[in-house]
Amino acid sequence: MSVSSHSEFWLHRQGMALMTDFYQLTMLAGYLKHGLAERRVSFEYFFRTLPPNTGFVLTAGLEQFMDYLENFRFSPPDLEYLESLRVFDQATLDYLAKFQPALEILALPEGTPVFPHESIIRVTGPLGHAQLVETFLLNALNYQSLIATKTARICQAAQGDPVLEFGLRRAQGPDGGLTGSRAAYIGGAVATSNVLAGRFFNIPVRGTHAHSWVMSFPDEKTSFEAFANTFPRGCALLVDTYDTMRSGVPNAIEVFKTRPHIPPAIRIDSGDLAKLSKAAHGKFSEAGMPQVTIIGTNDLDEDLIADLKRQGAKINMWAVGTHLITSKDHPALDGVYKLVAIEKNGSWSPRIKLTGNPEKTTDPGLKRPLRCYNEKHQPLGDIIISEEEPLPQGPEILAVDRQYLHQKRTITGVAYVEDLLQPVIRPGENKPSRPALLEIRNYARQKLAEFPEEYLRLRNPEIYWLGLSPELARIKEKMLSSP
Repeated sequence: MSVSSHSEFWLHRQGMALMTDFYQLTMLAGYLKHGLAERRVSFEYFFRTLPPNTGFVLTAGLEQFMDYLENFRFSPPDLEYLESLRVFDQATLDYLAKFQPALEILALPEGTPVFPHESIIRVTGPLGHAQLVETFLLNALNYQSLIATKTARICQAAQGDPVLEFGLRRAQGPDGGLTGSRAAYIGGAVATSNVLAGRFFNIPVRGTHAHSWVMSFPDEKTSFEAFANTFPRGCALLVDTYDTMRSGVPNAIEVFKTRPHIPPAIRIDSGDLAKLSKAAHGKFSEAGMPQVTIIGTNDLDEDLIADLKRQGAKINMWAVGTHLITSKDHPALDGVYKLVAIEKNGSWSPRIKLTGNPEKTTDPGLKRPLRCYNEKHQPLGDIIISEEEPLPQGPEILAVDRQYLHQKRTITGVAYVEDLLQPVIRPGENKPSRPALLEIRNYARQKLAEFPEEYLRLRNPEIYWLGLSPELARIKEKMLSSP
């Protein structure tokens, strides 16, 4: 369905304004007490490290954050609960009763490949407002970006074969199942087993049947015939309930031979998928049905799919569940939300977070991430500039390592530069139209295809260059050396 349908889903949830960390509310109370709540500030969302063996992250989850902002209200029951905690004074409760976010949001479009320390979302407005939305932003973006990225890698391993997302029963709760299905579609899955995701996001839904269907009938062939008769326009038969090659495949062939109007399709959920799929394809080919769709399932991930491909498996559709919906090998993206600037007397004063761990030192001030392209429309590297700087011009652009400021690199062959941050919400302006989910999916596919293969490898990908402009590096170095 449309975006409004998903907004409707969130509106009917209870207590979305309270979906935050307690310290966000206590900080807000403190800001109010000390006269800081209305001070204009700017925060940026970014992540610090890539998942293992992964060369990029696909952004996802922006739409859910937008829905949250547009529908953000503290209900009377919310306020009653906060009052019952006996922590917040009446001034804070009165402030929350009237609270509506008044924030300017700039963001990279969903489906954009991004890299560590690159600004993905900039939130500007009153300190109390910008602080209060942090937790939901991180929750929405970190998880969906992780799942979109995992799915993109699985689709890459599948080498053009359709990938189905079958992860609902193993997802981290209903919300994880729903938003995970959305993120998987952005990442390249062609369909989901999640019917609610199909309704809210207009994602195609697919499924076969379980072993219990086969076991509910007197014998396997009868169960196959019943299923084919129930769904005469198309069905896939699960062939490994008893014995894949001695029973399942022969029975499936008999059912499809007598029903030539149904495209032959089977699913294999156990055993040696490479060996069984090749044997099954051979049997169907002998029966005059070489076009059979063979769906592989059973704890698949990108590495196993790539290995099965190398072994010549005849699987031509992949249904992936647990490893996709949980990103099992790396279940959390370390996205953070940091204060980068405070407005003073009409101008912006940069802020920097200092730490004994240089990796966690932030880049100060309002910034813009830029992507440099060559004449073939291939990305050459990204550069982060200060908001006040003009866009650099090619064909050579100097960039500075963001951590080791003495190291510099010249990005050569630059034909043009793309400004990645786009306005999403500006207070007082009409809301811009949002892209449909299919548009986001196509955009992600297009943007990934722009990158040379070495950045997309499943193992040991080339590290994509991201640096600071010399001017931003100078500002950072000055702030680092200041007492």
